[in-house]
Amino acid sequence: MHPKIILNRMLHNPFFVIGLIAASIIIIFTIIAPILSTYDPIKNSLSEKFKPPAYLTDGIDGHIFGTDNLGRDIWTRLFYGARTSFYISFFASAICIVVGTVLGMAAGYFGRAVDTVIMRACDVLVAFPTLIFGIVVLALYGSSVINLIFVIGFTSWMNICKVIRNNVRIAGKMDYINASRALGAKSGHIIFLQILPNVTTNIIILGSQKITYTILLQANFAFLGLGILPPAPSWGHMIASGRSFLTVYPWMAFVPGVALMIAAIAFNFLGDGLRDVLDPKRTVVK
Repeated sequence: MHPKIILNRMLHNPFFVIGLIAASIIIIFTIIAPILSTYDPIKNSLSEKFKPPAYLTDGIDGHIFGTDNLGRDIWTRLFYGARTSFYISFFASAICIVVGTVLGMAAGYFGRAVDTVIMRACDVLVAFPTLIFGIVVLALYGSSVINLIFVIGFTSWMNICKVIRNNVRIAGKMDYINASRALGAKSGHIIFLQILPNVTTNIIILGSQKITYTILLQANFAFLGLGILPPAPSWGHMIASGRSFLTVYPWMAFVPGVALMIAAIAFNFLGDGLRDVLDPKRTVVK
């Protein structure tokens, strides 16, 4: 598809525009977090615990979203927690994409025994809940960011694998692929130079949508006290610690909960927008 056509479809797709703007703002805020707050996200200050949100009455030097049960500024912990969440989500999504793409292309191109083994492995992993598998692995090998990335990454690639496998099987029946085989082209040449470019669009779309899934999944692990260890800020930990004070100090759980919802919606809109923009069969709302 011509770049001008893609740009035009982007500008006329409300989901893509909203998702891109919202996701960009969230990412920029997480990058400049030290500028947005003068507080330490980890340091306790019991004399200032349970302070209600001051919003911007004192500027960025005040407790904009209040403080938690240990006197830590929620505004500060919100953005430092976003850093950790996005770090885990992006790297876990990258693992999902690489593993799913490689196995999907192998299953779709080689077929037969290779396809059977990979597809049955997908069926087994899909039937096994990721959350339970993650709890077992993190309990055995310890809760850490690296372990959480690998748990999410290596248990969430199945849908990508199946989609890529189906696309590769369709592409493998095209006349130009059959012609390449007849001319003696090697499998590596056909896979990487002829088939891979035809599935790149699906990889981009699936990868962008996978970010939303990993953001929510790592928040679930953090809520259960796994992966990211306190006192490191995490949206899941913030929601978990705030639920005990929900009726008296609701901002402790409400603020990170809304932030998690906004981030999930933003990346979901971005993924849906990319799907509409890059799929020529779809019409764009004008």
